[in-house]
Amino acid sequence: MNVLNFIHAFFSDSAHWHGYDGIPTRLREHIQYCLEALALAAAIGLPVGLLTGHYGRGGNVLALIASAGRALPTFGLLVLMTLLVGFGMAPVMVPLVVLAVPPILVTTYEAVRSVDPSPVDAARGMGMSESRILFQVELPVALLLILGGLRSAAVQIVSTATIAAYIGLGGLGRYIIDGLYQRDYEKVVGGATLVATLALATLAVFWAVARAAVSPGVRRST
Repeated sequence: MNVLNFIHAFFSDSAHWHGYDGIPTRLREHIQYCLEALALAAAIGLPVGLLTGHYGRGGNVLALIASAGRALPTFGLLVLMTLLVGFGMAPVMVPLVVLAVPPILVTTYEAVRSVDPSPVDAARGMGMSESRILFQVELPVALLLILGGLRSAAVQIVSTATIAAYIGLGGLGRYIIDGLYQRDYEKVVGGATLVATLALATLAVFWAVARAAVSPGVRRST
């Protein structure tokens, strides 16, 4: 039985569309985990990236932090957090946030640093405050690249949030983990297909947001 047959069998089975283990329920759980992790990572990465990028300081430290964050094994961190704090959402959120902060942090810093200094100097010459320069001059120009960092982090979170199933939580990872345990490869392939589809949908959402939020002139120049 090939992969396409597995996919067709999984999605055509009505039992997979109802109940606590149904696709709508698991998809809703997965999206909830992803949104919470992305919000936490953005709350950490965006302010630090914006401030360090605006003042042009701390680039080497950010690069070191990003390298350290990428080097940490996500599954190993999940196991460690479970041993330290027990089961629950915290052991899942920590590795997902650690995974997502580096691309947000580094991309935001680089995006602000890449803004043409001429309008920034002109704004300072007009007496604008540093906060107004950051949010009214630099941020609109850097927004497209910043969204790129958020997009990269979101896709990584979507792909990695399946680890929640390892400690008994829900999400699309349930199909993969349970399917492997039961040797139900139809369920494994179905779960993997759902994760891949959600990742593609995430890319589409960020593309739409960039089209709506970033001016055409900035998109063309970038």
